[in-house]
Amino acid sequence: MTASTQGNFLHRMFPWRQRIDRATLRADMVAGLLGAVLVLPQGVAFATLAGLPPQYGIYSAVVPCIVAALFGSSWHVMSGPTNANSLALFAMLSPLAFAGSPAYIGLALAVTILVGVMQLAVGTLRLGSLANFISPSVLLGFTCGAATLIGLYALKDVFGLQVPTGTSAFGVLRHLAEHADTINWSAAAVAAVTLAVTLLCKRLWRKLPFMLLGLLAGYGVALLLNQAGTGAQHVNVVGPIPSALPHFHVPDLDWRKLPDLLGIASALTIVALGQSISIAKAVALRSGQHIDANREFIGQGLSNIAGGFFSGYISCGSLNRSMPNFEAGARTPLASVFSALWLVALVALSAPLLAQIPMAAIGAMLLLVAWGLLDIARLRRIFTLSRTEFAIAIGTFAATLVIRLEMAVLLGTVLSLVAYLYRTSRPAVRSLVPDADDPGRRFTPLDELHRPQPECPQLKLLRMEGAIYFGAVQYVTDRLHWLREVNAGQTHLLAMTKSMNFIDLAGAEMWENELVERRAMGGDLYFHRPRTQVLQTWEQTGFSNKLGPDHIFPTKRQALHTIIGKLSPEICAQCRARIFEECASRPGASAHGAVNADAASAPQPGACATAAAR
Repeated sequence: MTASTQGNFLHRMFPWRQRIDRATLRADMVAGLLGAVLVLPQGVAFATLAGLPPQYGIYSAVVPCIVAALFGSSWHVMSGPTNANSLALFAMLSPLAFAGSPAYIGLALAVTILVGVMQLAVGTLRLGSLANFISPSVLLGFTCGAATLIGLYALKDVFGLQVPTGTSAFGVLRHLAEHADTINWSAAAVAAVTLAVTLLCKRLWRKLPFMLLGLLAGYGVALLLNQAGTGAQHVNVVGPIPSALPHFHVPDLDWRKLPDLLGIASALTIVALGQSISIAKAVALRSGQHIDANREFIGQGLSNIAGGFFSGYISCGSLNRSMPNFEAGARTPLASVFSALWLVALVALSAPLLAQIPMAAIGAMLLLVAWGLLDIARLRRIFTLSRTEFAIAIGTFAATLVIRLEMAVLLGTVLSLVAYLYRTSRPAVRSLVPDADDPGRRFTPLDELHRPQPECPQLKLLRMEGAIYFGAVQYVTDRLHWLREVNAGQTHLLAMTKSMNFIDLAGAEMWENELVERRAMGGDLYFHRPRTQVLQTWEQTGFSNKLGPDHIFPTKRQALHTIIGKLSPEICAQCRARIFEECASRPGASAHGAVNADAASAPQPGACATAAAR
């Protein structure tokens, strides 16, 4: 490889390296230190939520964080454990193995590698657009549902309850109600102090690591209570963290469980990719950076593959670390690299202290996380803007609470696709007339006119808006049939198809049937400005030959000039509507006027009056 080729390769792989200088290194080191401080309590809390020993949350913020930063697209996104991934992993794996057991840990690491392989495949095959099918409403419903589950699961640590392993989230709530006399009030006090200090620091000193300060306050209270002995209940703590550095390990896997793991990995891949690209786009809106979705997926895939072999469970972009990373002045992905290195150093120096972190304080942190994820304001906004999207969000939210999480995400995605298909299966079919109140006599849909205006008794003008595909054919067919029945005299149809953006075989056959019906009535079918794809489909199906090239027009004026010349002179002689300028050349024009404004304001009996009344 020549020096030039090597330079081009490095530029494609690491386009940000030219931004590196002494100032950016200093900014990245400071931002990285903040990221390491933030992930310490989060990593421990999220690992506990995932049913894993606390150190695995820290491991997941080391190697995956470095790999995702170096091979991803975003310069500011920090990867690591997240609450949604942790909760989803626990919910999906707990039926297969006892949480925290060696078998459970092996399954978690194996699933992480499978997720990484799937993410890498999505990015390598350039299928990043698949993430677009996870609608924001689905993600919102899932996030709110996950937040509710996080809060319910956290109650057992907040109140120091001895809840049986495998108890559901609502089971925790029921256990609390039925065993209120077993509440550990010392643990509740630690949680209350943690919450109070965290919220106070967040309100007064937002730039400080308020979560860490709150955790330290709970830590101090728990230490005093546990040393007090008599008069205070013991507050459970995290316990020893055996290693500061993640070690390489090939997960043990029972191959008989591989089919189950593939299904779980598929669902987790959807959740992780949806989170990652959403967070990357959110940060990019602030930084102005362009995000390559496929490269972002490649980076996330490589990070999870590497993480699975280095004791890390599923990771993705973390909004709680990525936004502070950007706001702290990070300039390049090296901020994430420094964050991982700072984290290793902090854990190595303070492992004995970390072992004394109270579980009640972690539970309090999870309650705050859950509350932050409940985006009630956005739910209200969606309810105001779109009842359909609101129903999708609420449906996903409810499914997250009552069924397996992977099925909830898939159900929400299916609901979004069904809603989209329903909307696209009903394309707009709108009747048009030249607006007599507009100096330019613009062709305007009847439902947008300020007052009723008549239609031509022989010629129907329709604007087609949307795709005419197999799912929409029946709806459009019914509309066209209804128009033929109601306006039997309008045997000629001019379809404005500039907005008919797609057509398939079923759509082409629909227009063939309409052509047959129109000609059987003694009229004909014409088109104005069909798109290239539509013309190509008509050419392939033979419809163009049946229609004839003289039935397709590039301008409205040319279309009307041709079509009006084919209308019945007898009907034109009696017509009082005269809504087209071309009517001036038709019989009876001198008696009724070329464009009769009086008729437009006062519809006459007959076909014109019927059309105007509608």
